[in-house]
Amino acid sequence: MLSVSILQESLFIPYGEGHLHLRKLAPDYGETDKIPILMLHGILSNGRSFYSESGRGLASYLAREGFTVYVMDAAGRGLSTPKLSRDFDPSQVDTICKEIPLAHDFILSQHPQVKKVHWLGHSWGGVLLLSSLIKFTHHQQQVASVVTFGTKRRLRTRSLKKFLMIDLFWKLICPALIKIDGYLAADKWKFGSDGDSRTTTRQAIDWVERDWIDHDDHFDYAKAALDIEWPPCWFITAHNDTVLGNPNDVKAIMKECGLEHAKYTLLSKSNGNFHDYDHSSMLTHADAVNDHFTELADWYHSSFLD
Repeated sequence: MLSVSILQESLFIPYGEGHLHLRKLAPDYGETDKIPILMLHGILSNGRSFYSESGRGLASYLAREGFTVYVMDAAGRGLSTPKLSRDFDPSQVDTICKEIPLAHDFILSQHPQVKKVHWLGHSWGGVLLLSSLIKFTHHQQQVASVVTFGTKRRLRTRSLKKFLMIDLFWKLICPALIKIDGYLAADKWKFGSDGDSRTTTRQAIDWVERDWIDHDDHFDYAKAALDIEWPPCWFITAHNDTVLGNPNDVKAIMKECGLEHAKYTLLSKSNGNFHDYDHSSMLTHADAVNDHFTELADWYHSSFLD
């Protein structure tokens, strides 16, 4: 089906004093009755992790497979407005409690023929999706599945690379950069494709080091995760993702959610994949469309009723 052309458009949902951007990708032959997919990017990134104007990326691939995909830019990132600044400081709690539910409900309103949405997240975006699903029980019956790529909550792996990337750069240097711009302008400093707010950065660092507790109302996500009825979940990681989505850390969040027996895939040449992918290339490598992307599409096609 990869010969199918796709249509792309940007949708802007009123949110706060601006708009939340959703990039919609769909097959050019029109809407289908397949369950739509919501995608969320990770830290220092935006929705471009999943698509490009020229049709590359996971969202584009799944649109060619007949799915309608909505890629969300978290507040202040990508094409969402207003942009991050010293004066606009959204939190990850906002993403969990406001932005994800808003996008989810909007998607359902656009597809009255279906009653559920697939959720898919990359890296920290997966943590935010899992958190939102845990917290809002009414959405637990409206989410068809959760797929994550390189998603972890704690970073327990010890290595020189982890020390340099996380302990030194993210925890020490990044807070200093925040004081300069009022937010973490990773795109300006050329170490990320987008920025993050100072509050989101602080809250993410806190969750990496400490308990899974809401920063506003002290909701205990880890405790609640063990009591919910999970939809089908699939955790995907990569052999060369040694720090940001280390397989051991991915397995740790699976256990924390009571999902030790959920579907799990390690992308590696030893497991039959084309490459030993890393944190970014598992989504961006040109060969992914003929590798694990096909397995994901087959899973969506075969495991869920259209």
